[in-house]
Amino acid sequence: MNLMKSLYLGSAAGLVVISGAHAADLPLKAKAVEYVKVCSLYGAGFYYIPGTDTCIKLGGYMRADLGVNTNTIFQGNTSNQAGAQNRMGNAFTWRARSDLTVDTRTATEYGVVRTFFEGVFTWTSGGYQGLRVGGSAYDGNPNGGVLGGQLGVFHAFIQFAGFTIGKAASQFSAPWGQYPGNVYDGLVGGGGALTGVNQFTYTTEFGNGVSASIGVQDPSAYYQPGIQNLGIAPPGNAILDVQPPFFGPVPYGTPQLGYGLSAYGGTTFPDIVGQLRVDQAWGMFQASLAGHHNNPAYYTGVETGGGPGGKWGWAGQGALTIKNIPTGPGDVINVSGVYTNGATRYNIQDMTALAGANLIYGGSGISSVGFGFAPDSVYAPNGQLQLVSTWGMRGAFTHNWSPHWSSSVFGAYAAVSFTGEAKSYMCGVSIPRALGAGFTSCNPDFNIAQVGANLRWTPVKNLTFTTEGVYSMLDQKHAGVANLPNNYAVYKATGNYQLKDQDIWTVMFRAQRTW
Repeated sequence: MNLMKSLYLGSAAGLVVISGAHAADLPLKAKAVEYVKVCSLYGAGFYYIPGTDTCIKLGGYMRADLGVNTNTIFQGNTSNQAGAQNRMGNAFTWRARSDLTVDTRTATEYGVVRTFFEGVFTWTSGGYQGLRVGGSAYDGNPNGGVLGGQLGVFHAFIQFAGFTIGKAASQFSAPWGQYPGNVYDGLVGGGGALTGVNQFTYTTEFGNGVSASIGVQDPSAYYQPGIQNLGIAPPGNAILDVQPPFFGPVPYGTPQLGYGLSAYGGTTFPDIVGQLRVDQAWGMFQASLAGHHNNPAYYTGVETGGGPGGKWGWAGQGALTIKNIPTGPGDVINVSGVYTNGATRYNIQDMTALAGANLIYGGSGISSVGFGFAPDSVYAPNGQLQLVSTWGMRGAFTHNWSPHWSSSVFGAYAAVSFTGEAKSYMCGVSIPRALGAGFTSCNPDFNIAQVGANLRWTPVKNLTFTTEGVYSMLDQKHAGVANLPNNYAVYKATGNYQLKDQDIWTVMFRAQRTW
């Protein structure tokens, strides 16, 4: 027993001595592990990715919209159900959106390597389109049904040694894109694609705020509003499954209107875009040029029928920002002007419903109608490609009433004109063939005018509530009556509709939290 006791005590004493020896080797206080380190090289919000020399910044926003008197957020009632001006149009449309941005930057011997991604998750309520049998079908959220939504990629690009490669804002567009002071998506009068177009661009800095860019970009998604084959006659009842030119599917039963079918060939050349820009304390000036190739398909449904040769179109734009104006700190004026020939989308940009086909009725019943199309070019049977010309302008004045309140007034204008040869065939053959001989004046040219205003309240940093209203007018040049067929998509009956200018209005309410 005494022996066991001695062994236990000896062992305990040995453990105490050993523990003490090890404790003497340990620091008095362990150094905290630095999991996240602030990166101050590129501005606020950047952090080093642990274990690397790459800095990262996360950002984005959460947004809720309510559009009044519209079937779209927020593009205007210029076609389909919204343009019907009857009970098929929505009194309101809702949308919720979450946006996420990821910005990474690494310093190298060649300069900063940057990658940028912006993706959005969107839920938008839909409406109902008519069916030939007298019923209707819900047309909302095609990518997910009742429980789904839509995923979008706004930006995804790499920047290195002056090059921008990937989906980035078009170099043609002004820095504020189609938003000189508005939140309305559909302003005409200048470039768009602010949410990104695939491109390969080189930018050089000359110093003192002067820079220049030259590159190529993909025209297929955002810059092809239509090459119209006027030789396509409408069916016996003058309706088509597809309304030209327009994004995506269009309800069955839409009038053809004598403007033929959109007839593109494959993409043969990228758009060539150049930009010269001056940024100073007083503001910014930018001049942009773009070349856009029109590659048509064929005259008939088979290649042996031949087709017109392709043609290059072009667009030019000037944009101006004026700061430090006498009305108050932070106030700004943004204006731009543009001319296009065979490159219509550089004026009537991709985010406006006016970019393709306009078909606006004057109200319920057989009353009046206004329509206009803005393609890149048209061609008649065995004829050459006829480039469509446009010009336009847009602008806004933004005033800060206080640190929490601001407002903008804005406007836009665009004019679309066809060549004499195109008008000769359209007014002599294709339009009367589709709509009858009731025209007292036939002219496919048209103008668009838009005005609007908004009021913004920012009660706390990065949380803004906006109310905005927009009025748009379609000034079409046709006169007389058009014999329109049944338009089952919006329950419009066949009859003689007076050709008349049309106007529309929309209001939007928005709440947005940015981080």
